[in-house]
Amino acid sequence: MEFKQAVEQSIEIRKAYHRLEKMHHGSEWSVQEDALAFLTDAALVGRLTMAHEERWPVGDNPESELTHKIGESIWWLIVLAERMGIDSNEALGNFLEEKKNDLL
Repeated sequence: MEFKQAVEQSIEIRKAYHRLEKMHHGSEWSVQEDALAFLTDAALVGRLTMAHEERWPVGDNPESELTHKIGESIWWLIVLAERMGIDSNEALGNFLEEKKNDLL
């Protein structure tokens, strides 16, 4: 999948979640609530990484859960960037270019 397509789908999916939030809670989550949700998922990536490395006991299929949570974390980062007016493609490109120049 192209990154641009991932961004577009991420925004579309987040809008669908906003509709559900309005239906169930009367309002959309704030950017801060989105950030907290991302941090929760990022913490689960850490725990599932430990399970992947057999350092933490977890359910029957930590690999599948880990793959899902990594994807979800990437999705959250795209959503957060978009909500704060940051071009995630540009942010990633700039970061990689900076590190390439510093380290390679």
